[in-house]
Formats: sequence, C-alpha cells, structure tokens
Amino acid sequence: MNPTPEDLSTLYPENHISTVITSYGTGHNDPPTGEALLVDTRSLRNPPDDPAVRERMLHSNGLNPEVRRYVMNTPGATTIVTRNAEKALLLLANTEQWADKPLQRVDIHVLCGGGRHRSVAIAEEIAVHLRAAGIGCEVEHRHIDRPILPH
Repeated sequence: MNPTPEDLSTLYPENHISTVITSYGTGHNDPPTGEALLVDTRSLRNPPDDPAVRERMLHSNGLNPEVRRYVMNTPGATTIVTRNAEKALLLLANTEQWADKPLQRVDIHVLCGGGRHRSVAIAEEIAVHLRAAGIGCEVEHRHIDRPILPH
C-alpha cells in the first residue's frame, strides 16, 4: 500500500528536511559523494545542443522557465521525474524495512553533462513533486554557475 501525502506529512513535517537533491555535471569531475538515488538526465534533449534554441538558452540554466519547459517537453522527462519522486517517497515511507534505524533523509543526485540545464530542471521538478507530498526538500545546484563544457 502506497502512503498518502497525509501519512508522510505526519512522519516528516514540512519544516524538516527529509530529502536533499543535488544537481551536477559529470564533466566537472567532482560529483557529490554518499549514498543516493542516482538520476541520469543525459538521455534528454540538451538546450545548448539544439541549434533552434542554442543562442537563447546557452547562457541560461534550468531555473529559467523557458529552459525548464524545454527540458520537461523532452520525451521521457516526466517519467524520470515521477519515477524518482516515487522512489524517494517509498524509501521515506518504508525505512524500517531497509535498515535497523529509520532513514533521516533520502539524497537524490541528478546528473547531466555540464550541470546547468537538464539536471537543474529535473532536480527542481522532483522537488515540486516531493513538496506536494508534504516532504521537506532542499535543492542544491553544484555546477549551475560553471561555464558550458566543450563537446
């Protein structure tokens, strides 16, 4: 039986951070460490690789609504978001089954090549889903201000 948002909100009050989502780019060679759900967004369209939007989106990032819409309109993006938000909810709801003591939080690491567009947009969307379920959530963007990487 899947827990309802009400069930989870009594276990994890909104002011309690139960999930930390970190976006990053694999091309920077300093990924976050620790145990985490790993979300790979490299299968999604990358705005700087698309000549139709490259100039408009090149110097922006996944916090920009236009970039976020572009990434989320890629086939498979919604599935990546919902599937990983559901995994986090299940881990939080069933922690007694997984360990001797309940988890204090679930970390999610969201990756793409450069850490500016796809990983940022997907991390933010996962956070929206978790917050809607009453989960306190923090999002960190490790490489959002780094330069665009060459191919």
